[in-house]
Amino acid sequence: MIKILSIQVGQPRQIIFGKKEVQTSIFKNTIASSVFVDKLGLVGDTQSDLSVHGGLYKAVYAYPQEHMDYWKKQMSSHLIEPGAFGENLTTEGLLESEGCIGDSFQIGDVVLRITQPRFPCYKLNAKFGDAQMVKRFQDSGRPGIYFEVLKTGSITVGDELVKIDAGSDVSINQFVSARMAKEPDTEVIARILAIPSLIKEWKDYFEKEIS
Repeated sequence: MIKILSIQVGQPRQIIFGKKEVQTSIFKNTIASSVFVDKLGLVGDTQSDLSVHGGLYKAVYAYPQEHMDYWKKQMSSHLIEPGAFGENLTTEGLLESEGCIGDSFQIGDVVLRITQPRFPCYKLNAKFGDAQMVKRFQDSGRPGIYFEVLKTGSITVGDELVKIDAGSDVSINQFVSARMAKEPDTEVIARILAIPSLIKEWKDYFEKEIS
């Protein structure tokens, strides 16, 4: 069973990173009530930089609870709790090795579809006060999962995610490996390019990789 353990939303805030003041929405607050999910994400969750966050294809960000023990050991001086990485949903039962690009899930009235993994920006460094945090996150093989919203509605903590469509055989982890590989893996890239729901940004990227 896949279910929601926690729901988080956040608003932009100013923080100091190095000598610069930056605006970020990576800090999330847990909410206990149900929340409405529209096409651009959870109501009450506002992204600061839409060039790298949010939008239709990064509307909802989920992170597996199963990774928390790993991060508590790696980052023992930090509070690792739901929302620590800016995720909207803390989930149980959906790992990046199993969730595939294009897979769709029903959550009550809501339908979400996996679009891509997360490739974090420098604001993850800023949140943790660690110039190496983005690298740590990428190297961990625990990127979390972005969804687009196919059908809007409300979700609540404890809701089950029921898989209703298998979008491809390319897992989130395989997608990350293809993106980060020093040399293009043409077999995996061909499978990625064959995904019907693959978004244009990634279609253009991988076509260039093998052109």
